[in-house]
Amino acid sequence: METLYIVVPCYNEEPCLPETAPVFRQKLASLEAAGLISPASRVLFVDDGSADGTWDIIRSLHESDPAFCGLRLKPNRGHQNAVMAGLMEARERADITISIDADLQDDIDAMDGMVRKHSQGFPIVCGVRTSRTTDTFMKRFTAQSYYKIMNLFGAKLVYNHADFRLMDKDALEKLSRYHGEDPFLRGLATRLGLPIATVEYERAPRVAGESKYTLKKMVKLAIKGFTSARCKPENTPRPPDPHIAERLFS
Repeated sequence: METLYIVVPCYNEEPCLPETAPVFRQKLASLEAAGLISPASRVLFVDDGSADGTWDIIRSLHESDPAFCGLRLKPNRGHQNAVMAGLMEARERADITISIDADLQDDIDAMDGMVRKHSQGFPIVCGVRTSRTTDTFMKRFTAQSYYKIMNLFGAKLVYNHADFRLMDKDALEKLSRYHGEDPFLRGLATRLGLPIATVEYERAPRVAGESKYTLKKMVKLAIKGFTSARCKPENTPRPPDPHIAERLFS
């Protein structure tokens, strides 16, 4: 059985974490009971410089249950940097990782299919939305247009996939060769030269809180998508993130 780290980026998730943290814990327990992961598996929350009580909640979770771990970044670094920091921290501790947002709009039960796909020989497994019925019309329109434009510019993206993704040690080692600030992870995942499988799921409304992706951030993400194709891997792994202010591990 392999050790799984669920990497959860968090930014001002004080309203959300008390509701979603038990769901993450239960998923670890069910995967372990099914014989799919080892008892050493963990949930790794990455606090991306939150201005509310997110880190206090993460600390309390860790003190009550060693299956909860934490990283605190300072200052706010952005979603992709937070995910990367969590993945690189988990790289030395886990056999496989699954990144997922704290709001649980992505179907946590799809993790079972991801782990099984990995056992079939896929080092990367992407969660893919079957529909966008929970989005506004404008968000659906801009998302569909975004993928079409990216394809025209030669960027290889998995359609309707964001950052709900399984990556194993081999994939993370290759990912670690990409340095620089603010990576575009969904673009880099398809450039590692590894087989990719997909698992479909229905996206749900947020459990609590509100979306952190403003229009400005969505435009910035689109620009990153265009420029990511020019990124080249380095000969050495990424250095440790200097913005990690605190670690909580058992």
